[in-house]
Amino acid sequence: MISHQPVMRTFHVKKGDEAVVIAGADKGKRGRIITVVGKKQRVIIEGVHMIKKHMRKSQQYPQGQIVEREGSIHISNVMKAEKHDARAARRGTPAPAQA
Repeated sequence: MISHQPVMRTFHVKKGDEAVVIAGADKGKRGRIITVVGKKQRVIIEGVHMIKKHMRKSQQYPQGQIVEREGSIHISNVMKAEKHDARAARRGTPAPAQA
């Protein structure tokens, strides 16, 4: 019998971890992981990949508004900060990634 239950994946980072972006436009940026989106294999990192979201008029935004918030990044473009720093120390690069 085949089960159609979704399989829970395990990733190398989790919510609350300090992470560094290792590829893409935000390469080198560092921040805390806010959310892990398991089905899409993406993470949202605090202060990284900022996007502008146009908000419709509502009670919260009576005039409508352009809100800046974090966008998602593929999980393969992210590395735990302590692993990144250990790798940099081994290479002899003293400066860690910027916040």
